[in-house]
Amino acid sequence: MAKTNKLGLEKSDYKGKPSTLCKGCGHDSISSRIINVAFEMGLEPHETIKLSGIGCSSKSPAYFLGRSHSFNAVHGRMPSVATGAYVSNHTLTSIGVSGDGDTASIGLGQFKHLLRRNVPMIYIVENNGVYGLTKGQFSATSDIEQELKYAGVNKYLPIDICLEAVVSNCGFVARSFAGDPKQVTELMKAALHHNGTAVIDIISPCVTFNNSPGSTKSYPWGKENEMPLHEISFVPHYEEITIEDYEEGEVKQVKLHDGSMIQLKKVDKEYDPTNKYAAMQMLEEASANQQLVTGLIYVNENQPNFKDTLNLVDEPLATLPQERLRPSKASLEEINKSLR
Repeated sequence: MAKTNKLGLEKSDYKGKPSTLCKGCGHDSISSRIINVAFEMGLEPHETIKLSGIGCSSKSPAYFLGRSHSFNAVHGRMPSVATGAYVSNHTLTSIGVSGDGDTASIGLGQFKHLLRRNVPMIYIVENNGVYGLTKGQFSATSDIEQELKYAGVNKYLPIDICLEAVVSNCGFVARSFAGDPKQVTELMKAALHHNGTAVIDIISPCVTFNNSPGSTKSYPWGKENEMPLHEISFVPHYEEITIEDYEEGEVKQVKLHDGSMIQLKKVDKEYDPTNKYAAMQMLEEASANQQLVTGLIYVNENQPNFKDTLNLVDEPLATLPQERLRPSKASLEEINKSLR
């Protein structure tokens, strides 16, 4: 790979601060993919805005594109901030990073309305099925009958983020696995070219709350042996879970850190991602077979985006002088007369 891109920038120009996430966390792999894609595609860092909510996932923007605009919103409210930022300056490339709790639980309503408005941005969900930042409770995407040491057994059906996106008429819906860097990279590149909201649900296992009780460096072992734990807790080092490339239509079993298995299935070459009903049927069938379908699930380039709907001018509102943004006294009087 060339040391500089078409803008004359090096890959280091797209990096952020050192990660404070657990070693082996898939979220860091996703940050690395964003850095690589931004470098290869020649994104201008100062013409990019990063947005996030609350959670382990929402810490990720600190670790990439350190020279970009950034806004860390409150829990579940990133879609509203992203919408406002776009209206203010639609020339910025928007990259939102959220989690399964931030999107599928407290922020589900905001997420659905962002999709309904088709705000042009990449919306990445780092999906690990637990509330990792608040110590391992079940999230809205946790599998039914999933068992966690401190939360017991989950009795509720999970929310499928991709299915929610398709039902909400999102024009670009994809899923991948954090340990499949090649697929994640290609999906991100495609999402950057989409003229609307592009949702990528990325399965990113939590190395902390999927750890094995038999490990001498696990939480159970430490407590049984009365070893003092810091409030933030000691997290043993795990190697990131990665997978070898596999063919379209193939099912791949992946073993997680706690020994449990998940099944990934790539969409096959004959699959038509422009068929909304086929996308919904495929997601339902995959759920029944306990499979996570990866790849481009649904795309629709024909629906208008938020800029078209609002009839925004080409010049960003954030750059307009005050006299062009505020109506004159005469125009306000004209409006008031029409309402009497």
